[in-house]
Amino acid sequence: MSDPTPVIDDLREESEELDRIVGGLSPEEWALATPASGWTVAHQIGHLAWTDHSALLAVTDQDGFHALVEKALAAPHSFVDEGAEEAARLAPAELLTRWRDGRAALDEALRAAPPGARFPWYGPPMAAASMATARLMETWAHGLDIAAALGVARPPSDRLRHVARLGVRTRDFAFGIHGLDVPAGPFRVELTAPSGGLWTYGPEDAPQRVTGPALDFCLLVTQRAHRADLALRAEGPAADRWLDIAQAFAGPPGAGRKPGSAPGARP
Repeated sequence: MSDPTPVIDDLREESEELDRIVGGLSPEEWALATPASGWTVAHQIGHLAWTDHSALLAVTDQDGFHALVEKALAAPHSFVDEGAEEAARLAPAELLTRWRDGRAALDEALRAAPPGARFPWYGPPMAAASMATARLMETWAHGLDIAAALGVARPPSDRLRHVARLGVRTRDFAFGIHGLDVPAGPFRVELTAPSGGLWTYGPEDAPQRVTGPALDFCLLVTQRAHRADLALRAEGPAADRWLDIAQAFAGPPGAGRKPGSAPGARP
């Protein structure tokens, strides 16, 4: 049973870094378009606030969360956009307060979660550490879109280890949602961390391999960049197919980004 405290701490740091970017924006900057089609900066923060609220319900009010799932099942391809659109209509100060209050409440709830507890989600149930990892992944990814809209550089940090691990663990999910057979054997994944170390997953002798910068892998699995723009290498047909469909977030297959549209996140 893993201690969720380190990833909850990293989620807090990731959120505070993004807060420093958006906390002083003008109304005009909140309305800037981001790389996500139809989404402004306000939509991005609105989505984070909405998803934090969903996570809080999953941890503290499972009946309330199941009501959200029913809405999602009724409109699987639009409920995410609808949640972001509703939040984006708020005044910037109100939206910022909603996001800050929601993530603080979720932080407290995750830290108070009983050891071993698992909580419902739009995919498989998750432990507190997994829930915090998913929230960090989304905060980082949507933060990239916001930074791109504002022309702000966001150098990668080793907090990406959580996103990379999630990307590796969701390999079978990515194949499944595309209606593909799940590869029978493990893959070897070797990623160079932003700090220069090496993060490794899977047995060394696995014939299917993915290697490259951790930043690029995280951009791929959050679908913030097309693989053609990334320095990732696949060895083996199953590994190569994975790089075409990788997705670390729950929900239907994402459309991804077009080649040449990678955010300005590279060092």
